[in-house]
Amino acid sequence: MSDKTAVLLLQMGGPDSLDAVEPFLLNLFSDREIIKLGPAFLQPVLARWIARRRAPKVEAQYEKIGGRSPIRELTSAQARALEERLGDPFRCFPAMRYWRPSTIEALAAVKKAGLSRIVALPLYPHYSRATTGSSVNELRRVLALSRVAFDVSYIESFHDHSCYIEALVRTIEEGISFFSGEEDLTLLFSAHSLPVSFIESGDPYLSQLEETVRLVMDRFPGVRHDLAFQSKAGPVKWLEPATEETIARLAASGCQNLLVVPVSFVSDHIETLYEIDITYAALAREQGIVNFRRAPSLNTSPLFIDCLADLVRKALT
Repeated sequence: MSDKTAVLLLQMGGPDSLDAVEPFLLNLFSDREIIKLGPAFLQPVLARWIARRRAPKVEAQYEKIGGRSPIRELTSAQARALEERLGDPFRCFPAMRYWRPSTIEALAAVKKAGLSRIVALPLYPHYSRATTGSSVNELRRVLALSRVAFDVSYIESFHDHSCYIEALVRTIEEGISFFSGEEDLTLLFSAHSLPVSFIESGDPYLSQLEETVRLVMDRFPGVRHDLAFQSKAGPVKWLEPATEETIARLAASGCQNLLVVPVSFVSDHIETLYEIDITYAALAREQGIVNFRRAPSLNTSPLFIDCLADLVRKALT
């Protein structure tokens, strides 16, 4: 076996074509760690029904952002940048929870490369059983099926890592630069929502989000800000306030200049490119907000890659 270390970049993934939308949704709704659809034996049937029912609407959304999710290319770019930053002893592999390359495909690539030491690096800054938990559990299931004795280290979250906070600060500063200095600006941190039941059962996602926002806002004293939640689905109670409701409330209170910060996402995908850039931008205009912008996503920000590299190195000490 090689003395190199494999880094698995665990990400949710996204459909790479319009034809992939329905099977992607099927994989997503089949995961009981995200949502339980009745008794376990009914979940595959209900997941298929929901995926088929939702697919046309979701396909129309993807058509407006180029017909596919860019998350595979962006995660691969992050893997290449991280591999370059870490140097020769490391190889980096994307592993998508609900699409390709799947966790089993990524682990097969690690095995083929002759690597036995792995660092599992979830690309979710804030821990939730629906994201990091599901991705790590899938990796453990796949590892149990492999015939190699892998030595695996796990990273749980990085919501308060200094380089992650600084990377967010830089994206906000870049976003602010598009507004004139005299304008009264509001920052709206928008995070992926989560069922309230998760938080009530001990999931640290919300508290970690709030800590991230606090650390970032230490760098912007006196600037108004809000935290809101997007992308909820299903009839259960989700974290509030919703981003669209918050935009309407801010507009009603006289907000004219709004910068949205996608705080729980580390790369562009449908939540940033469609929900924020298209849906929320249109809503803001309708509500009377004059200047609406989104802070850039982290993608391959050098500071963000520094954060990932530091996490990997510390996981091996």
